[in-house]
Amino acid sequence: MMALVASTVVCFVLWLLLTFNGKAWGTDEIIAGIIFSIIGGAITAKLVEKDYKPMSALRWLMLIAYLPRFFYEMAKANFDVAYRVITGKINPGIVKLKPDLKNNLSVTILANSITLTPGTLTVDVDEEKNLYIHWINVKDKFFEEGDEKCRCRYVCSTFPDWARRLGE
Repeated sequence: MMALVASTVVCFVLWLLLTFNGKAWGTDEIIAGIIFSIIGGAITAKLVEKDYKPMSALRWLMLIAYLPRFFYEMAKANFDVAYRVITGKINPGIVKLKPDLKNNLSVTILANSITLTPGTLTVDVDEEKNLYIHWINVKDKFFEEGDEKCRCRYVCSTFPDWARRLGE
């Protein structure tokens, strides 16, 4: 029951944030939000009921701290992709990353962060939790000798560190 209430409240808050247009919400928006939030909450509650483990306040703060970094990296990647489209200077390829993450949540956070960043796409994850990333500009530095942490930074900046903090 607690999972249903929590999921419904989160869905409703998300609904309010997504439908805000600078003015107060109308009655029809509130009613639609309640209806869709109950439906979304019921679906979500069934999915998380078994593994429901609320995040600690520290993890919520880390998530909030991660968002500006993520949006900065996304904006930087947008400019890089625009430059590459205009100039035609691309060197696409698939690279293997070994981020050393322990659980599936961390791998999922990292894979989604990489996929949401323009110019990169997570193609596959193997049994050892290695990620295969399609990258629009494979740099020669990536293939030089060095530790795996440095290699990850060329592709996905500090995302593995944040995924570790948020998921483990």
